[in-house]
Amino acid sequence: MPTDELAHDIQPLPEGVEVVVWTMDDPAPRDAFDLVVPPYMKMARVLERLRDVRVGLVQSQSIGYEGVADVLPDGLRFANAASVHETSTAELAVALTLAAQRQIDVFAVNTDRGVWAPVFAESLADRRVLLLGFGGVGKAIAARLSGFEVELTAVASRAREEDGMPVHAVSELPDLLPHAEIVIVSLPGGESTRHIVDDAFLAALPDGALVVNVGRGPLIDTDALVEHVQRGRIRAALDVTDPEPLPDGHPLWGLPGVLISPHVGGASTAMRPRIARLVRRQIGHLLAGEEPENVVIG
Repeated sequence: MPTDELAHDIQPLPEGVEVVVWTMDDPAPRDAFDLVVPPYMKMARVLERLRDVRVGLVQSQSIGYEGVADVLPDGLRFANAASVHETSTAELAVALTLAAQRQIDVFAVNTDRGVWAPVFAESLADRRVLLLGFGGVGKAIAARLSGFEVELTAVASRAREEDGMPVHAVSELPDLLPHAEIVIVSLPGGESTRHIVDDAFLAALPDGALVVNVGRGPLIDTDALVEHVQRGRIRAALDVTDPEPLPDGHPLWGLPGVLISPHVGGASTAMRPRIARLVRRQIGHLLAGEEPENVVIG
């Protein structure tokens, strides 16, 4: 376990299970582990520590795993944290959408300045919302939007019906985008989805449309987004950016019509109990000789 907190949270464990706290900042304290949980958001820097360690399963604390295969030592199995962050990320997606529509970010600045400036804002109710991505996070967003009286359209890599929702294929986007007033993006990263939100995508949206990204930064062509926002065509609410973190002086900083949160979709109190439950389940699978959950590499 990477922290004393997680080591505590996974208790009680079956007899015979030994827990070792290892931050992975130093060489491994053992030659072998049945299960290793790397520290949250630091995998790219620490997985090299496992090169000379026998490991049964590497259990990530994140859902995304793009680029992991490039740094994971050969022969190791790797599981992502599906079931841990979907709820928290969906909450933030809805929060960013509401904040952007109702200009909560502007009110926050006015509060700090002591300015009373009412506005007639955009609603979430009655808006045409396009969900780009209908995996775990996308479904959680759809569930949370169900009470907001929106017209919801789901889009994923292939057309299907899932959980009672008709899902359109990505190939249908040219016909769907002109009708979308809000686009919420929750796709995974990787080359197949890089810059799926590009200049043509943004140009197809109606004036004033809002783009919310809680997936990965490179899903959006940042230069194209900046250009459309600067022209007043598009608004954006982003939990992830490209590059990330945004450097000082980046044109997205302070750009009217853009709201940014610093990649905190999963960073809430929902995480600790959910990652603990997942780790306990994985330990149970290993003890029983069963296949672990969520194996995405190996």
